[in-house]
Amino acid sequence: MKNGVVIVGAGHAGVQAAASLREEGYDGPVLLVGDEKELPYHKPPLSKTFIKDGAAQPQLLRGEVFYTGHSIDFRPGTLVERIDATARRLALSGGGELAYDHLILATGSRPRALPLPGADLTGVLSLRSVADARLIREHSAACEDVVVIGGGFIGLEIAATLAAGGRRVTVVEALDRLLGRAVAPLIAEHVRKRLEATGIRILLKTTIERIEGENGHVAGVLTSTGERLPAGMVIVGIGVVPNVELAEAAGIAIANGIRVDTAMRSSAPDILAVGDNASYCHWQTGADVRLESVQNATDQSKLAARTIVGHPGDYAAVPWFWSDIGDMKLQMVGLTTGSDRQILSGDPSENRFSVFHFAGDRLAAIESVNRPADHMLGRKMLGLGFSPTAEMVASGAEALKAALAALPQQG
Repeated sequence: MKNGVVIVGAGHAGVQAAASLREEGYDGPVLLVGDEKELPYHKPPLSKTFIKDGAAQPQLLRGEVFYTGHSIDFRPGTLVERIDATARRLALSGGGELAYDHLILATGSRPRALPLPGADLTGVLSLRSVADARLIREHSAACEDVVVIGGGFIGLEIAATLAAGGRRVTVVEALDRLLGRAVAPLIAEHVRKRLEATGIRILLKTTIERIEGENGHVAGVLTSTGERLPAGMVIVGIGVVPNVELAEAAGIAIANGIRVDTAMRSSAPDILAVGDNASYCHWQTGADVRLESVQNATDQSKLAARTIVGHPGDYAAVPWFWSDIGDMKLQMVGLTTGSDRQILSGDPSENRFSVFHFAGDRLAAIESVNRPADHMLGRKMLGLGFSPTAEMVASGAEALKAALAALPQQG
C-alpha cells in the first residue's frame, strides 16, 4: 500500500471517508483532494442561516487540526483532469500526477443548468457551494424582488429565508404541486399554504419562457402565461446532475451515477464511489437509486472505508433526509417507492403531523412535519424491520415506543 488511498471530493462524503479510514485502522497514506480552497464545510446551513446573516461563516466539518492530527494530506484547490484506471494514476490540472492503490470518488453533484435565454445574466444564481451562498447573500442585500425557479427543497428553503428577510419572493414550479415526488401530496399542500401565508407567491403549472436583463443584470422573468415577474435576483433550483465525467472517461460503468455494488465498489474494483454521485440497487425496494443526503454520504463512506481495509459488508442503511423550510422541519425516513397506503398521525392545522407510508402491511417510510419523535421512531422501526399496525400509529408515539420495547421479548 505504498500509494495509499486518494479521495477526490472534499464534501461530506469525502471527509467522512478519510475519517473512517483512520477509524478502521488504515495506516497507509490518505490524500483528500478538493476543488474548493475552503476547509470542508457543512452545506445544509447555506440555504438558511448563512444567507440571512451577513457575518455568518461556513460551519466546518472538521477543524484544520483534524487533518494534520490524523495524517490526512488535504489538498484544497486541486482539480483532477483524468483517471488512468490501468496505471492507477490521476492527472491533475496544471500538471502533476497522483498515484493510488485505492481511489474513492466523492465528486458529488452540481445544479442542473437552466437552458433558457438570459440564464447567464448576473444575478441568476444556483446554490451548491459557499461561494454560491455568498453571491446570493450579496445580491439579496441589494434587491427587493426574487424569483425562485423550481419548487424543490433547496428552492423553498431559500425562498422562506429570503421572504423572512423582507424580500418579495415568487416561486415558479412547472408541476401541479411543490416538492414533486419528494413528499406526499398532503405535505406538499401543507408547505404551499404555510409559505403563501408568509407572503410568498407560488405559481404552479407554470414555466419560464426567458429571463430578461438590463445592462447585463437580471431584471425580470417572463412566464409561460405571459406574465412578467420583476426580479433583482433569480434562484435556479431545478435539480442536480451527478458529477460522473471523470469516471465515465475512465471507462467506469455509469447508470444515473457511478454504478456501485453493495460494498461501494465501481466496475473497477479498486475505485469506489460514495455520496450523491453513486448509483446502487437499494436493499428495501430492489430499485436502482441515487440518494442525495448527508446521511447517505456518511454511511456509504463508512462502508467504503471498511471495504478498503478488508471488511466489506452490504450497504443496508435506512435512508433519512431533512429540510427546514420556514417554520417547518420536514423529516423523511425510508423510501415511499411501492407504498400503496398512507396513515395520517397528528393535525396539519397545528403544523405538527406525520404521514406513515405502507406497502401492504410493511412500513415503507414516514414523512413528518415538526414531529421529530415520529422520525426517530421510524428510523428504529425500519432498521429493525418492524411494521406497526394502524391502531399503533393512531395511538401515537407512546404506543410505538412500547411496541419497540417489547420486540426482544417476542423472540
